[in-house]
Amino acid sequence: MLFSSTVFIFLFLPIVLGLHFLIARNYRNLFILIASLFFYAWGEHMLVLLMMGSICVNYILGNIVSEFQEKERPMQAKAALILGVAINLSVLGYYKYIHFLIDTLSQIGLNLDIDVSNVTLPIGISFFTFQSISYLIDVYRKTVVGQKSLINLGMYISLFPQLIAGPIVRYADISKEIVNRNISSSLFKIGITRFIGGFAKKILIANNVGLIADQVFAIAPSELSTSLSWIGIICYSLQIYYDFSGYSDMAIGLGKILGFNFKENFEHPYISKSIREFWRRWHISFSTWIRDYLYIPLGGSRGGEGTRLKASYGAMLISGLWHGASWTLVLWGAYHATLLAGYKYIGKWIPREIRKANWMAPFSVSLMFLFTVAGWMIFRETSIGRIGYYLSLSPLEGTPEQWLAASLMLGITLLSAIPLIIALIIEKFLVPKIENKPLFLPLQTTSWAILLCGILLMKRDISQDFIYFQF
Repeated sequence: MLFSSTVFIFLFLPIVLGLHFLIARNYRNLFILIASLFFYAWGEHMLVLLMMGSICVNYILGNIVSEFQEKERPMQAKAALILGVAINLSVLGYYKYIHFLIDTLSQIGLNLDIDVSNVTLPIGISFFTFQSISYLIDVYRKTVVGQKSLINLGMYISLFPQLIAGPIVRYADISKEIVNRNISSSLFKIGITRFIGGFAKKILIANNVGLIADQVFAIAPSELSTSLSWIGIICYSLQIYYDFSGYSDMAIGLGKILGFNFKENFEHPYISKSIREFWRRWHISFSTWIRDYLYIPLGGSRGGEGTRLKASYGAMLISGLWHGASWTLVLWGAYHATLLAGYKYIGKWIPREIRKANWMAPFSVSLMFLFTVAGWMIFRETSIGRIGYYLSLSPLEGTPEQWLAASLMLGITLLSAIPLIIALIIEKFLVPKIENKPLFLPLQTTSWAILLCGILLMKRDISQDFIYFQF
């Protein structure tokens, strides 16, 4: 069930919100758990049993780890943690990588007579698996205490606003709100506005630029001009940002409506001046998860240069694999690890006063955006051969007519973003001043108008799927 579908907006969401506010507080967690499982079962059918099994396993092992820690039996607690992490990763590995593994083995001559044609990837498995692992690790680290209520833990793991495409919400961040959360008209108002903004990002921008990107990437490499290639790559760069940040905005908005305050997942990543800054701004819940549960345990910056490089490459290669079972995604992870190493190495030779100078900012942002776009080309492609073709293209190849036509395609598409940009500017600069004054009503009218425009565009022959559903 898509957030941008008529079924969700006009049926599921109104019913869930209406009943949620009518039900006594003591039963709201149970209700959200049931609603979340129904939401997941709507699209995944019997795979909801996998979700329920994950909830039960992590509930049992989380309490075992917690009990051993309370009794000061660290070895047993560590063993239970390892078992829990192994089970979670085994399930993720089976459903997400079994096809990749068998195909890879067959390519090197090891043909396994195993039929995995009926194994399908459950939507959102990477997200709820990472949430479960972080919960177990945090219990082991004594950051949180094991959740004694199966209903409460089940609601946390299956919480429908961020269940199938993030952000990755850590148990420690909402543990208090699981037990006692504030539900108010102001949060509801902010949540609705945030949801509409994310909805507009998806429908008005991501779907339109995505249509161009899909058409360009479907063209045979031998028939691609440089100008069209650049437009396709830039359109995909815009698509993946507005698609995923739009989903995150909708998830954060829905969370606020229900009384949860999820952390921000994007902070304008395309204005980053360096690759480290980019990862502080892009998919923040994922990048901080990788940092805290993978990069730092691998040694991080605590050791020498060799340790840091190993930790960086290990973390980024796994980041690539997390996004999908493909060698191009592994290459994308290696690309970002190399950028991290390169920026750090070159930064040592550039004086700080130059790196921090205001006049350097436009150059730094432009260069980083170019690196980012090149990375998205690797990310989007499924063939290493096609990646090689893109890299062989001359940056200035193409006739003026080709560049003009391609630029017009992009410009016309981006015109659809004007209403959203205006609304976001109003929200950014005027909402804090007029939120409790009569002028707030026109702002709400603007938001509803944007929602109406999005709804009118929903029925076009454009895929409504979110990019990160595949992860």
